Amino acid sequence: MSGTSFFCNPPLYATSTTTKYSHSPLPDRLKFLIDKSKSVRQLLQIHAFIIRYGLESDPFLNFKLQKSYSSFGHLKHSVAVFKRSHSSTVFSYTAIIHNHVINGLYEQALVLYIQMLTQNIEPNAFTFSSILKTCPLESGKALHCQALKLGYESDTYVRTALVDVYARSSDVVSARKLFDTMPERSLVSLTAMITGYAKNGHVQEARALFDGMEDRDVVCWNAMIDGYSQHGRPNEALVLFRQMLQSKVKPNEVTVVAALSACGQMGVLESGRWIHAYVKSNRIQVNKHVGTAFIDMYSKSGSLEDARMVFVQMRDKDVITWNSMIVGYAMHGFSLEALQLFDEMCKLDLQPTDITFIGILSACANAGLVSEGWDYFQLMEKYRIEPKIEHYGCMVNLLGRAGQLEKAYEFVKSMKIDSDPILWGTLLTACKIHGDIRLAEKIMEFLVEQDLATSGTYVLLSNIYAAAGDWDGVATVRALMKRSGVDKEPGCSSIEVNNKVHEFLAGDMKHPKCKEIYIMLEQMNKRLEAHGYLPQTDIVLHNIGEVEKQKSLAVHSERLAIAYGLISTQAGATIKIVKNLRVCPDCHAVTKLISKITGRKIIVRDRNRFHHFVEGSCSCGDFW
Repeated sequence: MSGTSFFCNPPLYATSTTTKYSHSPLPDRLKFLIDKSKSVRQLLQIHAFIIRYGLESDPFLNFKLQKSYSSFGHLKHSVAVFKRSHSSTVFSYTAIIHNHVINGLYEQALVLYIQMLTQNIEPNAFTFSSILKTCPLESGKALHCQALKLGYESDTYVRTALVDVYARSSDVVSARKLFDTMPERSLVSLTAMITGYAKNGHVQEARALFDGMEDRDVVCWNAMIDGYSQHGRPNEALVLFRQMLQSKVKPNEVTVVAALSACGQMGVLESGRWIHAYVKSNRIQVNKHVGTAFIDMYSKSGSLEDARMVFVQMRDKDVITWNSMIVGYAMHGFSLEALQLFDEMCKLDLQPTDITFIGILSACANAGLVSEGWDYFQLMEKYRIEPKIEHYGCMVNLLGRAGQLEKAYEFVKSMKIDSDPILWGTLLTACKIHGDIRLAEKIMEFLVEQDLATSGTYVLLSNIYAAAGDWDGVATVRALMKRSGVDKEPGCSSIEVNNKVHEFLAGDMKHPKCKEIYIMLEQMNKRLEAHGYLPQTDIVLHNIGEVEKQKSLAVHSERLAIAYGLISTQAGATIKIVKNLRVCPDCHAVTKLISKITGRKIIVRDRNRFHHFVEGSCSCGDFW
């Protein structure tokens, strides 16, 4: 319908441009045309016609105009219609409040709501359901009281909106009380409760409601998948994503972002690439959120080339997109590329964020760029970014790995914010690398006094004693760990083959192909010895004999994963391993040799960074 085709014939029964209509069917026709408008230009033409024929006081036409202007993103026209109304009603107020809410202008919506009350216009159920949509908890509580007073709390729409208010604000107990007393549970109320549970980490409760639903829409699936993904259960997120596809519910951009986040956490590149292919074949829009999610997934899954390709192809890039690429370069050890990208971003007048500087400082730490790191840390002040614990952690990591342990220690002590066990663990790791037992003991004493000691810090101190051959110190720390109920996190390595993830612990004998794996290990050990490999038994942190130490090193989890990769993938194919702990020096040396002997590229993602092993060398330059 074109903009000039609405009024080809004179309107029936309209007597003049100044006379009010009587029994004319014109308003009904205009309401229909407003609903069918396809552009703001058409809407303006209809609005002009309404004014010309003296219909601007019709409350239903005004209601339709307000709603349609807002849907086209022209809130100012909607407000103009509202202000020109001769008499405001609960319907006109509800419409203008709703229009502000959907445009994210909650404070203005609340002002209009208060203005309505001062004019002694009583809100109805639709007013409450509109104003409650994005309000914070304190305002929500006040509105809840008023809804209760006016008898609207039991209305299905109002009750659903109240459930959403409490659930969004992390008060899932109050949300559930309201939810349980609803006479009728709609799909919207169920989704609100599931979303509240999932976002606050109560995934079991969310799943119980989810499984009890007869009909599920894409919003409900998204809430559950994202809940798993955001709370450290990526495998369950991907399982649910596959179930969603089987149920014939079509994913949207939000689904894709959640699924890609799960892939990135697990480092499952094949699954991530399958999702990318699905997005292309089903023509799901790759907006900046989806594009950024692809960059993040590819970076965390070991394919920096794919991440860079997505980044280059994206037309609409915001600072979050640039941050993802900078962080990707940093975690892979391409520090100079990260710093160059930061310069390019600043030239485009994009304002760096705290995440930008985490990426930049990590890049400096991974390359040992101490002077540059200090410069960037001080540059944060120019952009009025207050350093957070993550920025301090990057600086401690940078100073510690460069051997400036005392400076790192003083830096932590002089921080403007409270330190945490992770920060101290970073410094203890540096003490372990450089063998500084004195400083490690000093730090541990402080952590115990402040009740900040964790399993990780206990294990680090134990390892520092073991590396120095102080077995009495090891025994003391392990006895303390036992009394405190602290367990050491076991090393675990995983590899994805044919869209299936295989996990290995040290000395694992449970894999179906266990026999073939250990045969490959034996073959590789012989070839390693032929190339001059000598086991670094000094890093074995147990008081056992030399032969037992060599056997212990030979069955580390990453070696089992690499052996499985060698027997399960085509010759020459890249092997990608994900490890939950920092790769040990012996396995690092072994992996370099394996890459040279087999001609394979091996990518290992450990707790701190990526290592790209090619032809006997590593991208970290042995600085990790």
